[in-house]
Amino acid sequence: MSNIRDAALAPSGRKKIEWVRSFMPALTEIERRFETEQPFKGMRIAVSVHLEAKTANLGLVLKKGGAEVYLTGCNPLSTQDDVAAAVAEMGVETFGKYGVTPEEYEELLAETLACHPHLIVDDGGDLVSLLGGKCREYADCLIGGCEETTTGIHRLKAREREGILPCPMMAVNDAKAKHYYDNKYGTGQSVWTAIMDTTNLIVAGKTVVVAGYGWCGKGTAMRAKGMGANVIVTEVDPFKALDATMDGFTIMPMDEAAKRGDIFVTVTGCKDVITERHFRVMKDQAILTNAGHFDCEVDVAWLRENAVKAEERRKNIVGYTLPDGRTLNVLGEGRLVNLACGMGHPAEIMDMSFSVQALSLKWLAEHKDSLEMKVYNVPDSIDDEIGRCKLAAMGLKIDELTEEQKAYLSGWTA
Repeated sequence: MSNIRDAALAPSGRKKIEWVRSFMPALTEIERRFETEQPFKGMRIAVSVHLEAKTANLGLVLKKGGAEVYLTGCNPLSTQDDVAAAVAEMGVETFGKYGVTPEEYEELLAETLACHPHLIVDDGGDLVSLLGGKCREYADCLIGGCEETTTGIHRLKAREREGILPCPMMAVNDAKAKHYYDNKYGTGQSVWTAIMDTTNLIVAGKTVVVAGYGWCGKGTAMRAKGMGANVIVTEVDPFKALDATMDGFTIMPMDEAAKRGDIFVTVTGCKDVITERHFRVMKDQAILTNAGHFDCEVDVAWLRENAVKAEERRKNIVGYTLPDGRTLNVLGEGRLVNLACGMGHPAEIMDMSFSVQALSLKWLAEHKDSLEMKVYNVPDSIDDEIGRCKLAAMGLKIDELTEEQKAYLSGWTA
C-alpha cells in the first residue's frame, strides 16, 4: 500500500511525467522491448532515486517489463508529492513524502524494502545499508542491484573489500552513458538553473568556487565560466587540479578560496569540505550550495549552532548571521541544490542514465545464476547500445569500423 502525501495531487504529477516521457526516446525504445520480452516477469524491484518525474518514468518502464515496482526517494527534499501521487495512481507502489524527518525518511525506505525485492536501484547506498543492517530480513530474495552515484559506488566497493556486500551490484555511475552526460552536462546545467531560480541573482562577474573537479565539478565550473563568472577550483587530487588549470581555471586551497568566493558549490562526495575556519573568513552574503551528495560537505550544523540569527530569506534559502554581523546564505539546507531547489537533471540527460539502469537490471536478471558477491562494471555492449539509440533519436549518424580496421586496432602487426 503506497505511502504518499496527498493522492489529490496526482493530476499535476501526471502532467510532469507525460512531459518528460516526450523527451526520453531511448527509454521509450527500451520500454517497447520490455513490454514484449517481459524480462522482469514475477520479480519485485525496489527503486530509491530522487522521486520526481524522470524517476517515475523509470518505474513505469520497469513495470511494463513485468516487474512489481516499489518506488521511494533518496533525499527528503527532492521528493515531489504530486509526482509521487501520480505514479502511485499509475500502478507503482510509492513510498515518498517531501520534507520528512531523517527518521521518517528511513521508515519510508524500510516500507519500500518490505516487498522482499529481487532487484534494487540505489542512490547513495541507502538501500544497501539497510539491507545489510536493520532490514536484513528483506534481503532473502535479492539477485542484485544498481548504484546510481559516485558516492554510492565508493561505499559499495568498501563493503566489497570488507566482505559485507548484501548482493551483487552494478556500478551504473561508471558507465559512459551515465557519467559523461549525467554528471558533466546534467549537473552542470541543473545546478545553475537551481541557483539562479532560487536566488534571482546574476552569475556573471561573481567569483564562483567549485570544490572538486570530477565529472560533476567539470560541468559546474564550465557552465559558471560560460555565464561570465570568475571560477576558482579547489582539489585534493594533483592531476584533477592540473586538468582544471589546463581548462583555464584558478587553483588554490579552500582556505584561500573561502576569502574570495561569492558563490560556493561543493561537488566532492566527501565531508567537511567547507567548515568553521572557512565560514570565519567568508564575505558577507556569500552563497553556499552543495551538488555532491549528502548534506555534510558544507558544515551547516555548525552554522545552526553558532549563528546568532537564522531566517528563511527566500524559499530554500536560510541566512545564518554570525556574531560579527556577516550573513552566510545556505541553499536547500546543504542538500543537493539541483534537486532540493530545482527540478534535477534535464529529461534528455536522465533518458541515458535511466536507460543504463533499465538494461543493467535486465543483465542482472539474465545472469542471476552466475553472479558473485561483488561490484560489476556495466558491460560495454549496454553502453554502446544506449549511445547508438540516443544518436538515432537525435537524427545523428556516425562512421563504423571496417573489418580491416578492427583487425588493425586489435592486432600488433602494421
